[in-house]
Amino acid sequence: MATLEIRDLHVSVDTEQGPKEILKGVDLTVRSGETHAIMGPNGSGKSTLAYSIAGHPKYHVTSGTVTLDGEDVLAMEPDERARAGLFLAMQYPVEVPGVTVSNFLRTAKTAIDGEAPKLRTWVKDVKSAMENLRMDSAFAERNVNEGFSGGEKKRHEILQMELLKPKIAILDETDSGLDVDALRIVSEGVNRAKEGTDLGVLLITHYTRILRYIKPDFVHVFVDGKVAEEGGPELAERLENEGYDRFLSAAAQN
Repeated sequence: MATLEIRDLHVSVDTEQGPKEILKGVDLTVRSGETHAIMGPNGSGKSTLAYSIAGHPKYHVTSGTVTLDGEDVLAMEPDERARAGLFLAMQYPVEVPGVTVSNFLRTAKTAIDGEAPKLRTWVKDVKSAMENLRMDSAFAERNVNEGFSGGEKKRHEILQMELLKPKIAILDETDSGLDVDALRIVSEGVNRAKEGTDLGVLLITHYTRILRYIKPDFVHVFVDGKVAEEGGPELAERLENEGYDRFLSAAAQN
């Protein structure tokens, strides 16, 4: 059982006008086997939470704690966080010219496990995972995300997640830019990973469409850097019908 605990997390970014607080006291606990959906309007702090957990240097944690199985995540470098079992699927995956997908995946797997995977087993695992994600085997020899479409980049993110087997996966708007078929295929990949390893998932999204495929156990509504409401899957359905207006109105009055 893995447990990611976030307590009273405050995060700011530097602007021309000085530091600006984005997260204003976030409390959240994600355990193995659980799927948590974080929903909210643009600018509410959803992606800031994801990148703060992963260790992006742009985001400054001013107070609060983040622990994974009791270990202080904030004291770790980003690569240490990944080796500890945290995984971030980025909203806009970056290109890595000169590094093939196959080399990237095997290097990452070696870094996480502390030893290189046995080649015959590894090749079979990669091929199987790519087939499940409807990825052409030729992708393995292409440079990471170079010339990939939006859907191809997202499939590659899920390919990494399936092969690296993290404890907790943070998926930052993985559904953005996906057509219906790609959304279903990517969602199936997330569900496979969860079933195979008891993965804990923190799913950040604007829309409920991905929640038709990846069923959340908990839904958290982010507004103005804080959790404004929490509930089960029924809360996502309510957001689909009503939008965020009532939360934004309440935030404006405070």
